[in-house]
Amino acid sequence: MSATPRPAADVGVDPELVGALVRAQFPELAHLEPGFADDGWDNVIYRLGPELAVRLPRRDVAHALLLNEVRWLPFLAPRLPLPVPVPLHRGKPGEGYPYHWVIVPWLAGTSAAAVPAEARDHYAPALAAFFRALHVPAPADAPRNAVRGVPLRDRDEAVRARLQAVAKPERGALLALWEEGLAEVGHTGPRLWLHGDPHPHNMLVYDDADDAEHGGKPEMREDAAHPAARLCAVIDFGDLTAGDPASDLAVAWLHFTPRGRAEFRERLAGNGLYSPGTWVRARAWAANYAVLMAGLPPGDPLHGVGVHGIEQLLAES
Repeated sequence: MSATPRPAADVGVDPELVGALVRAQFPELAHLEPGFADDGWDNVIYRLGPELAVRLPRRDVAHALLLNEVRWLPFLAPRLPLPVPVPLHRGKPGEGYPYHWVIVPWLAGTSAAAVPAEARDHYAPALAAFFRALHVPAPADAPRNAVRGVPLRDRDEAVRARLQAVAKPERGALLALWEEGLAEVGHTGPRLWLHGDPHPHNMLVYDDADDAEHGGKPEMREDAAHPAARLCAVIDFGDLTAGDPASDLAVAWLHFTPRGRAEFRERLAGNGLYSPGTWVRARAWAANYAVLMAGLPPGDPLHGVGVHGIEQLLAES
């Protein structure tokens, strides 16, 4: 499978720029030195002291996504059972930087993409509870996203093109899963709030070794080779939107092994807001995401997530 490069940045961001923006717009924080933390597809993250982070779009397309997040995340956060990066300070363009930006709480934890899927199985109930709280009817002016939460047919051409990079016979099996989703009835009922991109790298976890710090006690597990990963925060709501929840639920194949996925689905069973065919559509979405992520360079944290997702899907097909 050929590697998909990360989109090039439209604007450069360095510590000097971040420091200048903070000093100019939030002088009460000027004593805090910015330090690089992460560089994603859409945003650059800098630490700002021990308790804060600065999030700045690196591409023009991400600017509108950030504005959606700034508007809606404070509204959604109180109903969610896990910490999320609600903006504390809203920055404006300046110092030669063309976009709005935000200062958010620094949420401690390790990317769930960095721990084994067997460890992630432990937080299946917590992720299910998060989706139960989030997946509620959204208002008419909720953000719309052309690639998340939409009918599968809207993504058909792009997915079929993406599958061409997959070797046979895996390509045929994944295409069959996609076509099964297409054949299902589409989402009925109200558009539901969606995270939009709830893959493992947008989840923060801690494990048994951190329990003393978090005030808990280690739990006994049947699989002692894989310490339990405990979900402690959900980040990056840049793709926040409303629509078909199957788009979010697809990540059951990206996060979990069959054991965790079964518990995840059991915890969400009987949700009357999920229309018939939701899980078949979710599996089709999972094929889309897994192929996209597996095509990233091996050094990308999502490459392994995609490979795992393809393995899970093929094992079920």
